Amino acid sequence: MNVKIDTKEKFSVITFNDPIISANMSDELQKMLQSFQISPVPHLVLNMSMVREIEESVLEMLVEKQQVFYNENYSFVICALHSDILAQLTALDYLDAMNVTPTESEAWDIVQMEEIERELLGGFENN
Repeated sequence: MNVKIDTKEKFSVITFNDPIISANMSDELQKMLQSFQISPVPHLVLNMSMVREIEESVLEMLVEKQQVFYNENYSFVICALHSDILAQLTALDYLDAMNVTPTESEAWDIVQMEEIERELLGGFENN
């Protein structure tokens, strides 16, 4: 799997450079995502602008991983999905369960807004 990882102050961006993410890449992808759960910067943006096809089992795993991240109070945003993949997510009824944005910039905004939300809610819980 060919990816570029760019770590920012509050999150990391994983940019996929392969046009197809197949089921045989699923284990490697899952291990990579798990490694971020224990990293100092656990919030993730997955940039899929180069990807044209994702197998259904990988999409299912991404939905599950996103929920794991959110349960641990970590952000997980997918951006720049090709229209065919968006249609596939809609057909599988996964799109509503995922945090998807059209651009990487909007994904950054989501991560930052979620961080502010966590700080505010954490402040209310301590009172």
